[in-house]
Amino acid sequence: MKTINPLLLSILISLLSSISWATSAHIHENFLQCLSHQVPNSNSFSKVIFTPHNSSYASILQSFIRNLRFTTPVTPKPLVIVTPLQEAHIQAAIYCAKEHGMNFRVRSGGHDYEGLSYVSYEVPFVIVDLVHFQSITIDVENSTAWVQVGATIGQLYYRIAEKSKTLGFSAGVCPTVGVGGHFSGGGYGMMSRKYGIAADNIIDARLIDVNGRIHDRKSMGEDLFWAIRGGGGASFGVILAWHIKLVPVPKIVTVFTVNRTLEQNATKLVHRWQYASFVSLFLGGVDTLVPLMQESFPELGLVRDDCIEMSWIDSILYFADLSGEPLDVLLNRNPSVADYYFKGKSDYATEPISEEGLDRIWKELIAAPIETFEFLFSPFGGRIKKGSSAFNRHMTWIRRFYNFMAPFVSMSPRSAYLNYRDLDLGVNNKGNTSYAQASIWGLKYFGVNFERLAHVKTMVDPGNFFKNEQSIPIL
Repeated sequence: MKTINPLLLSILISLLSSISWATSAHIHENFLQCLSHQVPNSNSFSKVIFTPHNSSYASILQSFIRNLRFTTPVTPKPLVIVTPLQEAHIQAAIYCAKEHGMNFRVRSGGHDYEGLSYVSYEVPFVIVDLVHFQSITIDVENSTAWVQVGATIGQLYYRIAEKSKTLGFSAGVCPTVGVGGHFSGGGYGMMSRKYGIAADNIIDARLIDVNGRIHDRKSMGEDLFWAIRGGGGASFGVILAWHIKLVPVPKIVTVFTVNRTLEQNATKLVHRWQYASFVSLFLGGVDTLVPLMQESFPELGLVRDDCIEMSWIDSILYFADLSGEPLDVLLNRNPSVADYYFKGKSDYATEPISEEGLDRIWKELIAAPIETFEFLFSPFGGRIKKGSSAFNRHMTWIRRFYNFMAPFVSMSPRSAYLNYRDLDLGVNNKGNTSYAQASIWGLKYFGVNFERLAHVKTMVDPGNFFKNEQSIPIL
């Protein structure tokens, strides 16, 4: 067998690296020149363009990376980051990325479980970070609000509470999550059983399409408006803002957290809970809640001392583990705890898990060879999410545990929640992935709606410009 001269191999690697660097540098210069031509009279535009040559590039890139898995030296980095101040800047970035063959990423809050809002495995790529698009306008009289997608749900909740004590919104409990991805992927929370998920309460939107045109609900049409409310907006364009319907909340709500161990009959309680609809946020007072729970779920043993009455906005702090903090903590875009390494997986259990099945799950969790993990049941049909921290050993365990859970959850297809994105389910090929290839992961997220989403994608982005490792394919 022939051997390769190490010196020759080194020269070849160096040559290829030099060619790659030169190509990137050429694209970089052309892209920047294109931007200057697209917005010729905007002195402010140059101040929101960051390249690896800028001293602030690294801090801008890392500022909203929530998962430390994507901060390693080998993680692909963008050639350019744009933090637009106006819609014209986004239109220019789309045009120039198309002209110069750059992949395109849009970041709202940075909570994508697989980092796809700021990482592309096809390079070169540009990030459009919508951090400056944070405007929120509350219309109390009509119970609506316009919220730009760079805002967080914490900021939205704060602005609602500023204007009204009896209005709220049905979305998640983590205040630093951006509304752009959260709403477009569904967005469930503590009031979802009462009012639906965030996507159910969107009544209009503003979006820039692949040709740079700005649409509202009327001009984009009902098919595209349907697709961006649960189908993930990144496949179809750049969402600018959501128009949402606020929901009524009483002046007093009741929260409770009841802890039970296996020795305290936790298995029977969890099994019973799958049949009885109860949540730990009750839209009313404790005097109504306790008798209701004693009638519908006496096994839990809920008593008045377990319950706390508070305002709806204070319940947001409670579920975010921020009780006692001033309300303006919701305006902080940075998490109250440090970022960490994590991997998430999700399932839908369409039938209640038996007590025997729950016992098997507890034993598997107790035997887990890792230090920290979460296993959550979220009730819109027994929604199951598993998360782990640390790295190789934890990644191996969560993938094995995911396989272990197969008998207890939905099958054919096995379902998952888009906002808990998981690349283990399958990824698109580089370039234009076929519908058949994308169906490997797409049917898990969207079921029978996946084909309809692909039809919409083909209609609005036939060149597949807005793509990532799990974007909707064209037909």
